Order: sequence, then structure tokens, then C-alpha cells
Amino acid sequence: MFRLPPLPRWCILLLSLSLLPLLLSCQAPPPSQRIPAQVQRVVSGQTLEVLLTGTNSPQQIRVRLIGLSTPDLSQEPWGSQAQTTLATWLQDSPTIDLEWDRQPQDPFQRYLAYVWKGGILINEQLLSQGYALLDTHAPNTKYQERLEQAQRYARLMGNGIWNPQNPLRITPQEARQQNQIPHRDR
Repeated sequence: MFRLPPLPRWCILLLSLSLLPLLLSCQAPPPSQRIPAQVQRVVSGQTLEVLLTGTNSPQQIRVRLIGLSTPDLSQEPWGSQAQTTLATWLQDSPTIDLEWDRQPQDPFQRYLAYVWKGGILINEQLLSQGYALLDTHAPNTKYQERLEQAQRYARLMGNGIWNPQNPLRITPQEARQQNQIPHRDR
């Protein structure tokens, strides 16, 4: 039987170190922490009031969806369409799941979260259907690529605010500045 000569230690160490990144990349990512919640009220197309049910003592909080900005409610018909669509998507579900990113709250004391309903990322759906504009801010960029792709799809398909016959002409931020509305939901 043919045998290879033994490899020097430094060669084994070098081979091991070079294979380590490959082995680590094959591992599944750690499961994300999702917290069950019940929707109490849809404030706008990007803000919810929810009751956290996965904690020892239920707590009602205000949550802003990460990675997007929906038209202001004064921007008809898009603001109310975003709000109505979000309410419709969430009305038949007893619970949703909230997933935090790195920054837990915004300056208005709203919690920042990705909203999941039955395995569907609602933030992504709002973008792909054209009810929102991409609005990501570091450090909350966990799903940035997915959200960017969803907006590209909406633009390509002419969905919602991207409809060439009735497009959104100014961003929500510009609308708030024109109407002197602070950046918070009513």
C-alpha cells in the first residue's frame, strides 16, 4: 500500500487555518430573537401599537417598521393606502413577531423592528407592493439587501407610488417639511 509522507506541523496548521473560514461559513446563522406581539392599532403605514405577549408582564409599545418610510397621511391617496393595506394584512392574524436590530429605539421613543407575520417580512412586502420608500439607517441594516431588492421590484413593476400614471411626487420627508409636520406619526 502506498503512503504519503507525514506533513510538517506548520503545513497542517496552515491548511487548518485556511479551511476555517470555509467551515464557519457553512454553519447556519444563529436564530434571531423574535418576540410575539398582538397588534392593537395601526397608527400609519409604518407605525403600530402592539401588546408584547412574549414577556413576563404584557406591555403596550409603539413600533416603527425598520427600513422604510411610508407617505405621510396627508399625502393622498398614498398615506392612507399604506395605512389601510398594513391594517388589512395584520387584521386576521392574532399575533405577529417583532425582530429587533442593533438600535432598539428612535428619538421619538418608538421601538424599531422588523415585523413578521407567518414567515413573511411585512417591511419587505410594503416596499415590494409600492406602499413605502426605502429608508435605511445604520446600524439597523440587517435586511437592507432584501429591502433594496423589494423597492427595485416595485419600481420595475410600477407598483403603488411608482405607478407612472399616478406617482408619488415628493418624499414623505419633503411633505413633512412643506407642511411643517415633525417626523413622527400622529
